[in-house]
Amino acid sequence: MVNPNNPKKNEIKNPVKNFVKKHREELLMSKAELARKASLSALTIDRIEAGMSCRMDTKRKIILALGLKLSDKDKVFPDSEV
Repeated sequence: MVNPNNPKKNEIKNPVKNFVKKHREELLMSKAELARKASLSALTIDRIEAGMSCRMDTKRKIILALGLKLSDKDKVFPDSEV
């Protein structure tokens, strides 16, 4: 039987370090606003901020939506190949 209250169910295995939330909050931007600017869902932004991995195209959209240049990718996604 599966226990729905199991805290490990929602844990992310091997979280990916990123600074999306830091940059978003510095701009006083909500998750919904960033999602709109990046043409992504707010759920996707939430998952990425929580440390889930994402595709290169998604990273590119987030970087540009934060008003950064693609050359600034390491400021948002360190150790990434955008």
